Amino acid sequence: MIGMWARFRRSSARVVDALRTETPTGREGRAHNLFEAAAAYVSAYAEDDQDRIDEASGWVSPEALSFGVNELACRAVIALARERDESPRTVARALLGLPAA
Repeated sequence: MIGMWARFRRSSARVVDALRTETPTGREGRAHNLFEAAAAYVSAYAEDDQDRIDEASGWVSPEALSFGVNELACRAVIALARERDESPRTVARALLGLPAA
């Protein structure tokens, strides 16, 4: 199962390059890529910080942010699955509070 994610990530390299959007921010004066935006967005959402959610949402296009959040979720599930010695499916279902399949 983990091999499937590795193939997905390799095949998505062109998509990442196409979605990479760099937008300078006034505060930091530097560009952010979709992975930085996804990390900031998800961590802000987990901490219920609406100001940071709004800020991270403006760094890249909505499509790029969606792709980055999806990639972050995949990587997190794979990392937890390896740590717990369980399948990604089992971990994902457990994180969402779903019964074992």
